[in-house]
Amino acid sequence: MKKEGSNKLSEQTALFRYGVIADFVHLPPGTKGLYQLIRKKAERQYTIPGSTRTRIAEETIRSWLKKYRKDGFDGLLPKVRTDKGKPRKLPLEVADILLNAKEEYPDLTVPLVIKKARATGAIPNDIRLPQSTVYKLFARHGLTGKQKSPAKDHRRFAFQYAGDLFMSDVMHGPAVKTENGRKCKTYLIAFIDDATRVIPYAAFAFSEKTIDFMDVMKQAILRRGIPMRLFVDNGSAFRSQHLSLVCAKLGITLIHARPYHAEAKGKIERWFRTIRLQFLPMLTQKDMQSLESINRALWTYIEIEYHRTPHRILGEPPLDRWAQVGQRVRYPEPGVDIDDLFLFESKRKVQKDRTVSLNGTVYEVDASLVGETVTLRYDPGNQGDLIEVCHNGAFVHEARRVDTYANCFVKRDRPSSSIAITETADEVTDCE
Repeated sequence: MKKEGSNKLSEQTALFRYGVIADFVHLPPGTKGLYQLIRKKAERQYTIPGSTRTRIAEETIRSWLKKYRKDGFDGLLPKVRTDKGKPRKLPLEVADILLNAKEEYPDLTVPLVIKKARATGAIPNDIRLPQSTVYKLFARHGLTGKQKSPAKDHRRFAFQYAGDLFMSDVMHGPAVKTENGRKCKTYLIAFIDDATRVIPYAAFAFSEKTIDFMDVMKQAILRRGIPMRLFVDNGSAFRSQHLSLVCAKLGITLIHARPYHAEAKGKIERWFRTIRLQFLPMLTQKDMQSLESINRALWTYIEIEYHRTPHRILGEPPLDRWAQVGQRVRYPEPGVDIDDLFLFESKRKVQKDRTVSLNGTVYEVDASLVGETVTLRYDPGNQGDLIEVCHNGAFVHEARRVDTYANCFVKRDRPSSSIAITETADEVTDCE
């Protein structure tokens, strides 16, 4: 059955490819304007069989046309891999051993690093380690020692005190069951203190959007204080205006890593490797039943094992280092409402029926605000519970969801010219 399914996918792929080039197959090679026609094809979006991509490069379309002219429809069938049955990439455990060896001996060539890694006895003999594959692994992690530009200055750095710098990033996690029983991919959002390697907070979420990142950041601050600096990547969540606004309110200097500068985030990348190597393999089916259960298992590992185990670089447990250099950590001042600082904000214009819409829900505001632009402050995780309405920088009131049935029985204010209307007519008018 599996072979039949594979053959069916290959046929569907070939049919799809033919559908893309069908307009060109009868045109003679060198036809004037052919490249322009192919360029227009490449600008469209497609549903590609067996792939999540929606775009096709011009070069790919030209290669399909060339293959069809040479071998006909069979030329459009996907080629069978020559290494079928063998792993495409190195197992994570093997990759971590190679990366650790390269970090420890950065001047060694790829063949010597492979030899060092083999000498540990931790790599099975049946695992092939082609030099090209290992080199690409080092290149992806910025360990090739190849200078892309003389202007870049790559140096190790470490702050002296806890709270001087928090570093944050996101790792792709395992699939976990949702509330409806389906499995969904997770993302591990984590913060690490640069000086101590303590994890202020980390949690798996079903997305890496701003709302999830900010929730983890709030917990990190409540548990381990307000950092002087926050070092993040260039993802959309890290570039959000909301993150910039919260950092400004808390006095945090927000720093973004340079694009393609993976070595700058080495500390948290190494922690993610520790999670892949030591935590993920130990998860049970029970731990994967929900987001709450996997996060419970994660925090148990962090507090009981990671925080209390001597760090390879520090030479002592992260919690011990925190106790030594944590005297300058800034904690929120008494009376500061952290939940309020983290509320999201959106501007809306109040409609004539004194309503505003937020994320598909309609709310009712004070009639005096009709036609005005107001700021709605809310917690996306509990949007229905609290919506603050602010105008000209001042809090006005809390909005409530529109209840159209209840509004039938609310007595409207009438201008003076309508006082003569009878009570019966007034009641009928009110229940329109």
